[in-house]
Amino acid sequence: MFLKNVANNRGATQARRLRKAGLLAAALTLCGSLAACERRETISVLKTPEAELLGAVSTDKARYAPGESVRFALKLSAAGRQDRLLVRYKHLNDVVEETEIPVREASKLQWEWRPPSDDYTGYLAEIFLLRDGKAADRRNIAVDVSSDWGKFPRYGYLADFMTMRREDREAVVDRLNRYHLNGLQFYDWQWKHHDPVKTGPSGEPADVWTDIAGREVSLETVQDYIALAHDRNMKAMNYNLLFGAYEDAERDGVRREWGLFKDPTGETQDRHPLPESWASDLLLQDPSNPDWQRYLFAKERETFRLLPFDGWHVDQLGDRGARWNAEGKSVNLAATYAPFLQAAKRSVDVDYVMNAVGQFGQPYLAKQAPVKFLYTEVWEGHPQYKHLKMIIDQNRKLSDGRLNTVLAAYMNYDLSDNKGEFNAPGILIADAVVFASGGAHLELGENLLSKEYFPHRNLSVTPALERQLIVYYDFLTAYQNLLRDGAEDMALEATADGGAELSGEAEAGKIWTFAKRKDRREMIHLINFANATTMNWNDTDGRQAEPAEREALRLAIRTDRRAEKAWLASPDYYGGSAVPLDFEQTDGTLKLTIPKLRYWVMVVVEYAES
Repeated sequence: MFLKNVANNRGATQARRLRKAGLLAAALTLCGSLAACERRETISVLKTPEAELLGAVSTDKARYAPGESVRFALKLSAAGRQDRLLVRYKHLNDVVEETEIPVREASKLQWEWRPPSDDYTGYLAEIFLLRDGKAADRRNIAVDVSSDWGKFPRYGYLADFMTMRREDREAVVDRLNRYHLNGLQFYDWQWKHHDPVKTGPSGEPADVWTDIAGREVSLETVQDYIALAHDRNMKAMNYNLLFGAYEDAERDGVRREWGLFKDPTGETQDRHPLPESWASDLLLQDPSNPDWQRYLFAKERETFRLLPFDGWHVDQLGDRGARWNAEGKSVNLAATYAPFLQAAKRSVDVDYVMNAVGQFGQPYLAKQAPVKFLYTEVWEGHPQYKHLKMIIDQNRKLSDGRLNTVLAAYMNYDLSDNKGEFNAPGILIADAVVFASGGAHLELGENLLSKEYFPHRNLSVTPALERQLIVYYDFLTAYQNLLRDGAEDMALEATADGGAELSGEAEAGKIWTFAKRKDRREMIHLINFANATTMNWNDTDGRQAEPAEREALRLAIRTDRRAEKAWLASPDYYGGSAVPLDFEQTDGTLKLTIPKLRYWVMVVVEYAES
């Protein structure tokens, strides 16, 4: 439908521009009217479907400091001498800057852009190949300008540290950089949990050691991975439990009286059983014991002296039930975590992240611990899609809105017991829920996570899913200021016609619809569960169905505020570029049409100042 106040002569002018550019049919299909499509806006959302003229685009870093230049690199498959690139840098729906670059039959182009000096800001670079006055192909890529990675964490992992070629390490980090991951958890890199770095007689680190599962760890690989992460402005996080020791730990100076026990008499020390072929079970220590703290903190100080990690990813094992110390006193395990981290921060002044397994201990961590963000490993206590949003909402409230959330949520869990491929619909719907709710998903490393043991790798990521995930992470980064920068939940009254059924709850057969507000903008998220075969987020058997695409979904939204602009963006269309929407507003109802909905669409309404 047309905006009622658009003059006819303006529409005619736009029509001439679009016909001249050869883009009229596509513009009408997408926008529904010429009134919504300025020529530049039209270019920003169009891509020739069959064109493969442009190859992969990348940036040199995952995160940039304010004032730092971004270096882009773009491969070209079949560029002509007269071709040009049009590059538009956008913050949300607004063009910040644009430039044109001659191609001259190059196979690869590199250029730089200096973003505005604003801190904690996401951008989307839209790149078009112009040929004979028309947009022949396009690519998008996001940019994050943030002085602190903890503000908008995008967390990944590394789990293989054997001796390998440097080019293989570079390929792994380059791939994770394309997802804009700004922190990497170095999982099970250590020699022993109570003694992370194996050292020689003079205190120098060994060249090679084995981890708890007997896998080779190369010092050179760990060192180089840290350096490669730093080159791309990613933080390298040293993984270790806060209370784990091997069965032979007494030979290394650990005392049994520091332990955590299953009985008040101190007869049975709590242990985490592991496969018989592994080096040891883990004997658990009392995190509040000052002698254990002094011992472990000294080992961690040595770790950070020998290896330039940026922080400690502190792990736990969830609710252990009733436990006692060696003196027979009851230990409230969850309550020990924040004081442990406070003491650790005083002893080892690095970045901290701590896993709250199933939310165990999170209320203490959110309010008292010196962590960069909140991290929850999601288990069977929170099985459904609605629980992912519930955890993120709960964490926001627990931290009074200070801290964002990363969820470790393992996908296709049972499917990965055998060789195969990840089920793309299950992965994308879960990410849509997490991202729309304001969180991030720990899932990307050398592979995609399906088990809590990160080296487990039976399922492969198809090239198609890889491409889709890249766009989802571009979307998470480009729109971070709307997705997880202080937006607050708000009540939503909305209806749809054409047979689509909206619901304020995550229900099979319906479109889950919820809204958030920030300043003059309201963000309405629509997640398509119309064809869902399960409402369990982990899609454990890999059977989640791909949602049928909805077209021309007409929404009516109750609002007393006067709308000035409406637009949408989706990681499922046009590389996540913003698309302007026509709307009508009468008698407290805002009406607009969503051209397409596959997995997830974010509608943004910008209102006049009150």
